[in-house]
Amino acid sequence: MLLRRRLAAINLAVVLLPFAGLAGAIALLWGDAFGWMYVWILLGMVALTSLGITVGFHRLCTHKSFRTPPLIRYLLAAAGSMAAQGPVIRWCAEHRKHHQHSDTEHDPHSPHMGRRGSWGQGLASTLRGAFHAHLGWLLGPASKGLGKYSRDLKRDRAIALADRQFIPWVIFGLAFPAALAGLLSMSWTGVMLGFLWGGLVRVLLVHHITWSVNSICHLWGTRPFESRDQSRNNAIVGILAMGEGWHNNHHAFPTSARHGLRWWELDASYWLIRSLKAVGLASDIRKPDPLRIAAKKRSR
Repeated sequence: MLLRRRLAAINLAVVLLPFAGLAGAIALLWGDAFGWMYVWILLGMVALTSLGITVGFHRLCTHKSFRTPPLIRYLLAAAGSMAAQGPVIRWCAEHRKHHQHSDTEHDPHSPHMGRRGSWGQGLASTLRGAFHAHLGWLLGPASKGLGKYSRDLKRDRAIALADRQFIPWVIFGLAFPAALAGLLSMSWTGVMLGFLWGGLVRVLLVHHITWSVNSICHLWGTRPFESRDQSRNNAIVGILAMGEGWHNNHHAFPTSARHGLRWWELDASYWLIRSLKAVGLASDIRKPDPLRIAAKKRSR
């Protein structure tokens, strides 16, 4: 019990301390190298690229939880590309492999099992597993055998085009906030600060929020539904990651466009999908019916 509490405290610190540090830096720089213009540029770019990952890369391209016209698929994949997490087809293939082998030695980013088996017991081993799931897996050997997970994506012309244009979209995602801040401030200082806050800091934030789903949401949280793995719902990550932190819900119902299944589980990504449907740009939105949800609930 004591070890579990220590791990929960460490995981909570990993999620919150970087944001607390950034908030402190912002407070110190307010009026000099930061202000309301940069707040809105930063938040706007975080929202755009985060939703590109959560709605575009994840729920649409990976899991096909709803349908859109080709132009919308392309634009969502382009927005996700600006997050600089890799080309859309490889990202989706890695995630499909994660679902097939979740928390086994074949999972690309499990905090419980590495390529050589379990990370072991105890605090040090858990921290090694958490680092691997959060970031370390990106520094190791590239995943093999991803081709079988991406054949349908390669045949989709809209997704394949966004995949080929990954680098230009990353560059655009850095250049656009710089140009916007420069135009609004009419200064080269604005260009540099727009690039810093809307570009580099934004990439850092979106990366760590996304990686927290891999690490935190397989270590700390609640498990209301039966699943083959250690996926968990984490409210903090749920809010920060636009609904992706309701991770046990997602692993129980992988093709659901809605991850926040209860009214209080905020899911901004699903709100966007519903908005697209309202204007005729999304259809066939998939979500589990109440009977299926009830059948998957874990017994207390």
